[in-house]
Amino acid sequence: QLQASGGGLVQAGGSLSLSCVSSGLTFGAYHVGWFRQAPGKEREFVAGISRGGSTTEYADSVKGRFSVSRDNAKRAAFLQMNSLKPGDTAVYYCAFNHKAVSTVPESYVRWGKGAQVTVSS
Repeated sequence: QLQASGGGLVQAGGSLSLSCVSSGLTFGAYHVGWFRQAPGKEREFVAGISRGGSTTEYADSVKGRFSVSRDNAKRAAFLQMNSLKPGDTAVYYCAFNHKAVSTVPESYVRWGKGAQVTVSS
């Protein structure tokens, strides 16, 4: 089971941190991706991190503002979001991939429950 937490309401320019904690899974065997979905829009890739944490990838829209990390001992992944903009408002999801960090949602095999992030102007 996966659960993303830490969402909330923040003013533009503020920061939030999301956590994704797993249970019942071999957490270290998976690459982790973060996605988001705004109302009326398709789910989009935000960031990803490889199994060991050595490789990260970001969408152009969040580069320099968001940071992804993980702690395999704690079976958790994190998404630090700084300089938030109203356009970042969405439900954020974490997901697991057997093969690689990918921007394609369909390549992920397990999805956590989403966390709402709302950025006010």
